[in-house]
Amino acid sequence: MARPFDVVIIGGGIIGTATGYYLARKGLKVAVLEKGFLTSGSTGRCIGGIRQQFTTRSSILIAMESVRIFKTLGEEFGFDIEWHQGGYLFLAHSEEKERAYKRAIEVQRKFGLEVNYITGEEAREIVPGLNTDGLLGAAYCPHDGQANPFLVVDGYARGIKQRGGSIFTFTPVTAIHKARHFRIQTGKGDFEAPVVVNAAGPWVAEIGAMVGVEIPAQPERHEALITERRSLFMEPMIVDYRPDGCYFQQLHSTGQLIGCYTPDPKVPGRDVSSTSEFLREMGRRMVRILPKLGEIRVLRQWAGSYTMSPDGSPIVGESGVEGFYIAGAMSGHGFMFGPGIGRCLAELIVGNESPIDLSEFRPDREFVRAEALK
Repeated sequence: MARPFDVVIIGGGIIGTATGYYLARKGLKVAVLEKGFLTSGSTGRCIGGIRQQFTTRSSILIAMESVRIFKTLGEEFGFDIEWHQGGYLFLAHSEEKERAYKRAIEVQRKFGLEVNYITGEEAREIVPGLNTDGLLGAAYCPHDGQANPFLVVDGYARGIKQRGGSIFTFTPVTAIHKARHFRIQTGKGDFEAPVVVNAAGPWVAEIGAMVGVEIPAQPERHEALITERRSLFMEPMIVDYRPDGCYFQQLHSTGQLIGCYTPDPKVPGRDVSSTSEFLREMGRRMVRILPKLGEIRVLRQWAGSYTMSPDGSPIVGESGVEGFYIAGAMSGHGFMFGPGIGRCLAELIVGNESPIDLSEFRPDREFVRAEALK
């Protein structure tokens, strides 16, 4: 006998739990199925940055919506999620990058985002000790921020259960069959629902294939590290988009620095083993940007997956199979987009109009317009 629900969500990261929370608030009976423990996929391996500086309409709007939600989530949950608005600082070391940031700022301002292009000296005032050699300027939004992924997901999960929903961990989905409703088979029994949300992160394509839906999503490995605690000395996430650049921030809650870089060449697949090469290279890149980090000790390194779409934007919406929704291929932006996508997807599922235009995320789009600030 299959256990009946209004909606079954596959994936217990930020996207799955946020969507489940907003559906449960509307009175729907929700089940979240997670193959491991909550946050065991990409969410628990991200570095917690939250930005609104993008170049496409849907990405800018969903990021701004998420920031509005993050601001009050701690109050809503009843505990601190370590939300802090320290900003994002995108460094420009070439005229090409400078032009790209200025074009992006023009687009972002049209949607009401407070963002400016500043000089290298102004950037050093924001981050004391910043190496300005060759720095032409920077794009700066003081309202971007950070939060703790584990606490945010925990808050959403608690909210689901408080509203009558269920969360099943260590429950991998093995098959999905569609008749009048979906029948979802797992190692812990079957579930049934008229609506399924595929929020399976690096496994989103495999879950889609179970109902004959092809999802162009490719997981890629990214490594990260975290350092010992230091007194607070910097506010924003620093983003260096040079080919050998990196991005890192100081956690306002602990004083630790946390960061990563995009590997070149890419490392496709779901292998999340970490390498000694990353540790050496990341250290070099961080010290080049902020020389005073040369003596800081690294406590831990790890790896996780960015599940990429062909154009670098998420794939969100109802698929060609009625009742089967996709919320995947977040392309490295899942945590920062999660609250907004969860709220908007919940509205779509109950038959309402999304408060944010998600047309650029449609599963049936042509994937031709790439997000420039990936």
